[in-house]
Amino acid sequence: MPSSRERIIMGAADLIRRRGLAGSTVRDLAAHSGAPFGSTYHYFPEGKQQLAAEAVRFAGDLVSRVLERELRAGPAAGLRAFLGLWRQTVLDSDFNAGCPVLAVAVEEPPGEGGSPAITAAAEVFTAWEGLLSAALREDGAGGEDAARLATLIVAAVEGTVAMCRAKRDIRPLDDVAAQLELLVSTRAGRL
Repeated sequence: MPSSRERIIMGAADLIRRRGLAGSTVRDLAAHSGAPFGSTYHYFPEGKQQLAAEAVRFAGDLVSRVLERELRAGPAAGLRAFLGLWRQTVLDSDFNAGCPVLAVAVEEPPGEGGSPAITAAAEVFTAWEGLLSAALREDGAGGEDAARLATLIVAAVEGTVAMCRAKRDIRPLDDVAAQLELLVSTRAGRL
């Protein structure tokens, strides 16, 4: 059973993926997790930015664990798992949820030195790219080309999830999935 702090983080990640960070107050984030409002500031004394950063890292870690496990079977398997996670998220939420990492990245204006939430989003995207890039290199892709392809995968999938939500249609993700799988399967070993 998750602790109160963990429940707040999980609830925050869920609400951010549905309403975005700008559309969620600390009170909303606490209520969505079922936690008392006061306990939110007990666990997150720096407020919304601290909670958002932890929620982004939590969501990022969940995806990273799936990627790490599936990439053992190669980049194509990891790619399918990455795509499958987002497909399931979009469909299970009836197009009402996307990626909390992307939500923070596009909504939170970077300030001087960056906000904790935007810093966390950058760290998560970098981690996903790193996992994909490493698998592509192990499959024979050159280092720089593997890194570029990993960036393309993350950017394409994240953007397509947003398109699916806007269009209320899973087809953009399925179309991008087919193209990325073709690209990975035909080029990974020859980059």
